[in-house]
Amino acid sequence: MKDLIKLSRIGVVGLLLPIFLDSGELTLNEVRPVVEEMLDYHVEYKEYSPALIQRTFKIFIDQFDPAKIYLTASEIEPYFDLSEKKAKQAAQAYQNNRFPDFVVLNQLVNKAIERSVEWREELQRAQIIGNQKNQSVAGESYLEFATSEAQLKQRLQKQLVQILEEEKRKREKEMWGPELKEKIASYWHNRYVRQEKYYASNSPALLAQHILKAAARSFDAHTAFFTHEEALELRASLEKQFEGIGVVLREGIDGITIADLIPGGPAARNGQVEIGDIIVQINGELLNQTSYDEALKMLQSEAVPYIELTLKTTKRGNKEGELRVVQLKREKILLEQERVYHTALPVEGGIIGKITLPSFYESEDGSSCERDMREAIRALKRQGNLKGIVLDMRENSGGFLNQAVRVAGLFMTSGVVVISKYSQGQVRYLRNIDGRIYYEGPLVILTSRASASAAEIVAQALQDYGTAIIVGDERTYGKGTIQYQTVTDSQAQAFFKVTIGRYYTVSGRSTQMDGVKADIVVPTPFAAFKIGERYLEFPLRSDQMPACYNDPLTDLDIQTKSWFQKNYIPNLQPKLSQWQELLPVLQQRSASRLAQNNECQRFLAQLHEMQSLGSPAYANRNWWRGPDWQIVEAVEIVRDMISLSKSP
Repeated sequence: MKDLIKLSRIGVVGLLLPIFLDSGELTLNEVRPVVEEMLDYHVEYKEYSPALIQRTFKIFIDQFDPAKIYLTASEIEPYFDLSEKKAKQAAQAYQNNRFPDFVVLNQLVNKAIERSVEWREELQRAQIIGNQKNQSVAGESYLEFATSEAQLKQRLQKQLVQILEEEKRKREKEMWGPELKEKIASYWHNRYVRQEKYYASNSPALLAQHILKAAARSFDAHTAFFTHEEALELRASLEKQFEGIGVVLREGIDGITIADLIPGGPAARNGQVEIGDIIVQINGELLNQTSYDEALKMLQSEAVPYIELTLKTTKRGNKEGELRVVQLKREKILLEQERVYHTALPVEGGIIGKITLPSFYESEDGSSCERDMREAIRALKRQGNLKGIVLDMRENSGGFLNQAVRVAGLFMTSGVVVISKYSQGQVRYLRNIDGRIYYEGPLVILTSRASASAAEIVAQALQDYGTAIIVGDERTYGKGTIQYQTVTDSQAQAFFKVTIGRYYTVSGRSTQMDGVKADIVVPTPFAAFKIGERYLEFPLRSDQMPACYNDPLTDLDIQTKSWFQKNYIPNLQPKLSQWQELLPVLQQRSASRLAQNNECQRFLAQLHEMQSLGSPAYANRNWWRGPDWQIVEAVEIVRDMISLSKSP
């Protein structure tokens, strides 16, 4: 994502095929070296064993056909449950840098795609898709592979009907007619045929890419291989900045359109680019036969410093259909909406600060979430007497580990924040050595089941030291592993992330699997979903280490240890007990408020209804349309902390 934020093409229930981006110059000869490099780093696996190969074949099939509408059970059976003998043979072939079984499996995939293309063309000619009556299949999914080709064809037809229903729901009733139905059916037919034919191109580079993706996922839930384009997107997400013109694209029946503008970016500042505009040309090249991914590459090109867009307006009135040419300069864009932001609420004698920390980011130019957090605290102190803080990390899924250490360090003096343990048993202590506290007082950390990784480090470390109370869902995500990644390395030859260790906070506890337990449960919308490490395939087990509130300094050499003993040890953060002692009262007061809060009770009723569905689609994560009563309750808990801390 160097040129733009990449959105899903159009909101449709269940894409038929995952999107695989350009594999570049990858060859089959590069598969084993990349796998071996990842194994060198991995915390548990050091050889590509037959057991991992069995997983790889299963994942290869899953990543091609997640919706189970291309392959039958009998076709995948030899690979989905690969015999021990075949796995050993495949392991031996891998040692010789050969992948004959994957080549045969890929041929099966190609035949399945050819069959699907024929069926789509048949359905298109018969106009079956546009003539379905009262056949609602919304939300339908398949847990098992089809038992016959007839069942497979029926699934394909239902998926296409489902697409039409979804498209119809997004449009005004008077706009829906035979001509529009035919246009939509034709668009989706052509799109998937184009995508399927691309997948079935018999390209060795694509096959190598698919093997590497499947092999990486076989190690554990968080090890992954990325294409060049995916790496650019992930890098922008980690750094909260990218280079480009600041547009968000969407592909639809009218072509490739402007879905959104990045605030402060070249397109937004220009004033001539409007949401809904259709992109007719990029740098003089017509897009009428250009795919979404091809348009994406054209915008990502670094060959020219300027991008020229020919746009057609879709606004009704005199301007509808008008063409205009806009020239935009590529530049570095900060994703301000995904960085730290804060507000203040008045309270007797001062203010309560609300700080939202979306992720743990940093970039080469020195910007980081820790710097933004420090500035937010300073800004709040300039607004008034800062008597309490709510740190909102409900949607924070992690980021850079060193940033988690630094953010935790803003709320403590000195001490161990994270203990890292690696594959050979090496232990490393990550410490805050600043010695200064940037805020000391009532602190609530608001979390959810979606709070993960670095967010869990900060929450549990400050819970361990007793400087904060955790409020939110019963537990957080449960990711307690550390990944090494090559995504931010501009010199990397292959892009991947690989699990290299486990982390523990100062208490010796790991968040792996169980997450951080809330001191006061205030459910969030994420409580409706089965999300977390325990629901992933191949999660690593959890364990514990000895607590180290009294830092042993065992990982330091003599000279460094001497400095730490003089300048660090005297400032160690003590384990505080005040908030834990007050916790029963805080819990009782919160429960009493929530019982009388109409919005809370309405939320809980809807939550219970969602949970009764078993496993509702995570795509519906915005199911709660009411006010943000969780942040309101978090503020009330801070008020209680302020009040109770004054009590004699």
